[in-house]
Amino acid sequence: MSEFILKTNHLTKKYNHDFALHDVNITLKKGEIYGVIGQNGAGKSTMLRMVTGLAFPSDGSIELFGKTGTSELTEAHKRIGAIVEDPALFPNMTASENLEAHRLQKGIPGKDCIKNTLELIGLSHTGNKKVKNFSLGMKQRLGLALCLLSNPEFLILDEPTNGLDPMGIIELRELLKRLNREKELTILISSHILSELHQLATTFGIIHKGKLLEELTANELDQKCRQHLRIKVDNPNLGATVLEDNLSTTDFEVLSDGTIKLYRYLDNVRKVSMALTNHGLVIEHLSENGDSLENYFSKLVGSVDHE
Repeated sequence: MSEFILKTNHLTKKYNHDFALHDVNITLKKGEIYGVIGQNGAGKSTMLRMVTGLAFPSDGSIELFGKTGTSELTEAHKRIGAIVEDPALFPNMTASENLEAHRLQKGIPGKDCIKNTLELIGLSHTGNKKVKNFSLGMKQRLGLALCLLSNPEFLILDEPTNGLDPMGIIELRELLKRLNREKELTILISSHILSELHQLATTFGIIHKGKLLEELTANELDQKCRQHLRIKVDNPNLGATVLEDNLSTTDFEVLSDGTIKLYRYLDNVRKVSMALTNHGLVIEHLSENGDSLENYFSKLVGSVDHE
């Protein structure tokens, strides 16, 4: 079995003369939570619609569970649970009745899955309460329950936190983490709010105007945004030795251009400067750097817009 749940190969969607998505290549491994980040209209929903089979590519291809053929993809879609559009809920039915209607429609065997799913998503207490009387957060949970009823291997969610209050966002985030951890559920989730995805995703794909600008792990994103001292000296190798021997730290990295990123002593720049100069090093540049996640995203998008 392929370790990749999803691969897109030059995935493109064109409407008339405009590209909604252009030449996008992403890979999603089993067990990952992949966050697709982008502004409204960036192409996130278009990509998710194609992955779930709700739309077809103008060019490129999609590979699901190692399968690429039309009939194979149709079978692969049965292993997916997705909310790409508003879930079809019956407002005058209870949560249990909604799940039963969905179970019959999809031909899912046995009724035990209803009770188990309601317990899993925290709606077992709703009893005879009609869905029309549910809060938005409860409706989001019920929509998620519809996806989980068939015990999918891959979950796809498009902007699931839209309209939720802060508590609802936290509850949904913790639920998705638990599903990923306990059921080993692979998740593809889109949002225009980087700070929310940052607390959930293990891998990120940043999309802007239909193009994939960057694909990176959560650790790589943290490193890019982490506060640090940016140091340029005339002898980077000696500079690294001074930091390690005289400042007793290895929490730094030397970039290919010789720049040193030091993640310690941000509150004592003078000590760093003195240690370097005392060993005969010429300091060409020394400044504090680092971005918030939002600033990093804005700079990345802005650099493309000004090309």
